Amino acid sequence: MRWTVGVAAGLALVCGIASAEAATKGPKRFTGIAAYYDTNYKGRTASGERYDPNKFTAAHRTLPFGTRLRVVDTRTRRSVVVVVNDRGPFTKGRVIDLSLAAAKTLRMTGRGLIKVSFAPEPAAPFKTASEPAAR
Repeated sequence: MRWTVGVAAGLALVCGIASAEAATKGPKRFTGIAAYYDTNYKGRTASGERYDPNKFTAAHRTLPFGTRLRVVDTRTRRSVVVVVNDRGPFTKGRVIDLSLAAAKTLRMTGRGLIKVSFAPEPAAPFKTASEPAAR
């Protein structure tokens, strides 16, 4: 009995330390090659939404739908915030597919593929209707 209590206490301590270390590392940062949706693409995304080339959206293999990402062109330092609403890319070597609006903002439509880095954006604070507007 004593042994199991000791083991349980040890595991709880180790798990607590591991989760504290994970929390201090901050959000995961991704880097790699980005592409954008074909200009003629029409259809639905994996989340069920209809693809809209005028919205700032993206496809990522594993991040949850609704995740906001700040995507930065590593060469020009231009950035854009997108929301994950699709799965992909399924081409080897690519890490994210961007909507046409996001691609235009990054000025990548002439290049096609760019090297990017991106990380989840913190959630915007919720404001109630009774709070005064920021000036």
